[in-house]
Amino acid sequence: MVRLDNSPMKFMDPRIDFAFKKIFGSEDAQDILISFLESLMNLEGDKRIKEITLLNPTLAPRIDGMKESVLDVRCIDHRGVTYIVEMQIRKVRAFLKRIQYNAAKAYVNQIASAEDYPKLNQVIAVTITDFTLFDDISGYVSHHQTVETSSGQPLLREIVYYFIELSKFNKSSDSLSTMLDKWIHFIKSAGIMEEIPSCLNESPIRHAFEKALVANMSRKELEYYDKAGMAIADARGAIELALEEGEQKGLRKGLQKGRREGEVRVLRQLLLQKFGPNLSVVIEEKLNNASREEIGTWTNTILNARSLDDIFHE
Repeated sequence: MVRLDNSPMKFMDPRIDFAFKKIFGSEDAQDILISFLESLMNLEGDKRIKEITLLNPTLAPRIDGMKESVLDVRCIDHRGVTYIVEMQIRKVRAFLKRIQYNAAKAYVNQIASAEDYPKLNQVIAVTITDFTLFDDISGYVSHHQTVETSSGQPLLREIVYYFIELSKFNKSSDSLSTMLDKWIHFIKSAGIMEEIPSCLNESPIRHAFEKALVANMSRKELEYYDKAGMAIADARGAIELALEEGEQKGLRKGLQKGRREGEVRVLRQLLLQKFGPNLSVVIEEKLNNASREEIGTWTNTILNARSLDDIFHE
């Protein structure tokens, strides 16, 4: 393990909005974002990113009503390719549709009018989730693009999607084999580290740790970071409370339903014992749709009833 100095270390959690953008979306840290993108898309040789232009590189987060994502970094490389990099803390309604909408909007907004469509360049949407998004995909990294169904050829490649699911990444620090593995480990675990693991002590990941170092933050940056973290914690707490209340409500309903079904079984058995081997369809329907109050009333009248009519008033 390697320390930047002899003092105790504390790093920001890269999954939090302000932290992610400070680390990956700062003008003075483009080497970090370039390394991450190149490792994700396996860019080598002349495909490597020489330079990028960050769009809206402000660090101030939207705290009030903030979205639960931990980033909205947009950049353009020297080829004109637009990258949208976003981190999402929790699954929300129509999440995949929003990802596709944002990518399509970024693609269309490159030009002012339809006549300029030859100027359109590729858009690559990179989404990191802190939850499992694709249950049917075992890998923690997935790549999505439009292909022709019979040949499987990716002929329409203007909008491409990459997803990293942190919940599926379970590699330990001594089993990180690629630069992408190291970046994913950094994003998922830097917030709980107290020093830089030897396996991550290389450029530009070391630079990312320097950007994430809490000791290097100003008072205003600390305030932004704390508020963003609290907003996420409050949202998670609200979800957990709703789930607990829903579970308790479901248990109560299930218990009531179970009691009712048991009472119906007892009543049916008593009816069959006293009035014959079979019950009519009409009576069965009444039993299936009866309330617990009705079941209790019918059960109490069985002893003195001389026929089913006395009980059900048919």
